[in-house]
Amino acid sequence: MSKNKKPDQFGFVFSTNPDFSFQLEEQGQVSDLPNNQQPLKIWLDRKQRKGKDVTLITGFTGSEDSLETLAKALKTKCGVGGSAKDGEILLQGDHRDKVLAFLLEKGYTKAKKAGG
Repeated sequence: MSKNKKPDQFGFVFSTNPDFSFQLEEQGQVSDLPNNQQPLKIWLDRKQRKGKDVTLITGFTGSEDSLETLAKALKTKCGVGGSAKDGEILLQGDHRDKVLAFLLEKGYTKAKKAGG
């Protein structure tokens, strides 16, 4: 598809109604669950990473700011790089034991290791 013929990002094409006004759906605020109700799972992942180990924390429910704060604390604790987006935290290397201990210390009682 050429640049000029890209579909509208909102999926709206055309309306014959002269009184029609397009309104975007508003994203609701995501409320943070308390730490003891967060069902976090800690994975060791190597897929699509050229065989390198990555610790993946999934299942976080809350705002992006809270996710970034938790990711920064985990990266500092483990002394590694990583990222946080789409409700997931990536840490470079295998740090499942450190991460689990840290999360349990911070009150994430439902955190557990997952996978093989």
